[in-house]
Amino acid sequence: MTEHSHLPADDFTWLEEIHGPEPLGWVRRQNARTEAKLVDDGFRDLEQDILAVLDSEDRIPSVTKRGNHYYNFWRDKQNPRGLWRRTSWESYQSDDPEWQVLLDVDALAAAEGTDWVFAGSLFLRPEDGVSYRRALLRLSPDGSDAATLREFDVEERAFVPGGFEIPVAKSRCSWRDEDTLLLGTDFGPGSMTASSYPRTSRILRRGRPLAEAEPYFEVPEEHMLGQAVHDPTPGYERDLAVDVIDFFNYRTYLRRDGEWLPIDVPTDVEVSLHRQWLTLRPQTDWQQPGETYPAGSLLVIGLEDFLAGSRGFTVLFRPEDSTSLQFWSWTRNYLLLNLLQDVSSRILVLDPAAGWAAEELDACPPLHAVEAYAVDEEDGDDYWLVATGFLTPSTLSRGTIGATAAEVKQSPSFFDAAAYNVEQHFAVSADGTKVPYFQVGPKDLEYDGGNPTLLAGYGGFEVSRTPAYSGVTGRAWLQQRDSAGRGGVYVLANIRGGGEYGPGWHRAALQANRHRAYEDFAAVAQDLARRGVASRERLGCSGGSNGGLLVGNMLASYPELFGAVSCGVPLLDMARYTQLSAGYSWIAEYGDPADPEQWEFIRTFSPYHLVEAGTDYPDALIWTATSDDRVGPVQARKMAARMQKLGVENVWFHEALEGGHAGASDNRQAARLQALSHTFLWRALTG
Repeated sequence: MTEHSHLPADDFTWLEEIHGPEPLGWVRRQNARTEAKLVDDGFRDLEQDILAVLDSEDRIPSVTKRGNHYYNFWRDKQNPRGLWRRTSWESYQSDDPEWQVLLDVDALAAAEGTDWVFAGSLFLRPEDGVSYRRALLRLSPDGSDAATLREFDVEERAFVPGGFEIPVAKSRCSWRDEDTLLLGTDFGPGSMTASSYPRTSRILRRGRPLAEAEPYFEVPEEHMLGQAVHDPTPGYERDLAVDVIDFFNYRTYLRRDGEWLPIDVPTDVEVSLHRQWLTLRPQTDWQQPGETYPAGSLLVIGLEDFLAGSRGFTVLFRPEDSTSLQFWSWTRNYLLLNLLQDVSSRILVLDPAAGWAAEELDACPPLHAVEAYAVDEEDGDDYWLVATGFLTPSTLSRGTIGATAAEVKQSPSFFDAAAYNVEQHFAVSADGTKVPYFQVGPKDLEYDGGNPTLLAGYGGFEVSRTPAYSGVTGRAWLQQRDSAGRGGVYVLANIRGGGEYGPGWHRAALQANRHRAYEDFAAVAQDLARRGVASRERLGCSGGSNGGLLVGNMLASYPELFGAVSCGVPLLDMARYTQLSAGYSWIAEYGDPADPEQWEFIRTFSPYHLVEAGTDYPDALIWTATSDDRVGPVQARKMAARMQKLGVENVWFHEALEGGHAGASDNRQAARLQALSHTFLWRALTG
């Protein structure tokens, strides 16, 4: 995008040089100012208390089954960058599993002089489906989304000499066979989209340089991403490709007879394949002859029947006003549907052999989040069941379809949950929509407006915010005490833009209707005041990424509602966001400021352009990370600099020099970040 005369002038573009000496000098001065304000003995005590939660050796080691082994990535005090390791099922069930360490990331970082951050593994499926040996490991040099891919042998516990090694980039990769990758990466000029992701997938054969990778699939530069993948399911081996036009529009292709055959559905219908089945989820109402399939429904049909022209879909799920489908997972013979009903979980088990008959799992207490998904979709009908609540430490159970799941692991408790209650309330937004929110607070809560209250939310990209146990929130907020002995109240708002009620809830706050998400959040804040939970002076809010844009708008447009704002890794400059980092990929969510007509509505939620001198703004902490290559640090920098130039003295800035979009590459950095945010908010709200 080029500069356009309809966009406002910007005095702070000099801060957009991410690694420039002048901007980094400004960052260091701001960091010193913020740390001088916040870092003292009390801060250090809280930081260590949070770190003890993050480093706890009693937390559940989440695992992924590959063959006969269960793989886990683990960080703790002794291994801050982490261990990639595996164990057997028998050992995993014990209180003290015996782990075989495959890769010590701290040792690798020390040996190679690079602060590697482990970002996952991609296994080659062996012919027998059991003897997994080769994997591509994703390693980021700084916690950013860009990473190298390196081939690893889990039996030798070493990188493969002369094996596949892809330079650092935002790559997308799939094993086609032992000697072939389907690879999208930065092959040079013209190979990446305007959104900074691969626009080509190429066939890379073992021993060949990147320059000799053979073209296979390609999408236009203005699209978000192009990717080809190989499905290795025995009996259903096939290549697929997807043209990701934007966040909500796709076109999926199947390789047949040397050509890419499109799956002929509208681009806003999500497509997935499992063995012989094609499942489809429309994001808007989909009209077909004789029937309309509502947004958020789930349809299934035999793939070959569909390709032959049949449209005899079976409706597996039809949304209701209060119930939405969040995701689905196949075991070998069954389909698990994970639903939300007024933001509490429900799970259905569908049996295709019995005409898709459905049974509900009796595993979901009210006001809790429970997820069910396959242990190994190729190896039987076992499923994991993960349950959590604001006051309920997470439990991991394992079951087989048709039998009751048995608990395998439980997370420890990090605070005294018996002293607190969880409630759900509904605020009424400006247009009359009822907006749910959760309130976690002391059982003896006084409704006089004097409770230090933290309101959190997100409201974008159809992401649902659900109940979840957090030892950090418990220790850093609920258990804190002000001078009168009052503890904190934590509130989670389920505003539009999210996915709590399906794609309609999300689309209600897209682009020109973005204001609805902010009106919803403001309505929750007003409801908390109406109910006597917190007055303005005692109410703070926090959010990150799109949630940073949310609370940035609270700061700029609703300053009268809040006493403090913690705004993390945020979008804030909506005039230039498409030119910064991966911002171009979010046009479908926010709109395109290069279009003068769209800028007219975008400017109404661009906090960078809405702040004005002489306004009574709440205390604000704006934080980010230098290595964030998704949103990038520059919008946060510019917002703080502009507010300070306007004479707003109570705005503070902090930038971690590593850590990517999460703001932290290890538990120590995460603990410091959480301590900064919580300490800032607590002191601002309690004095």
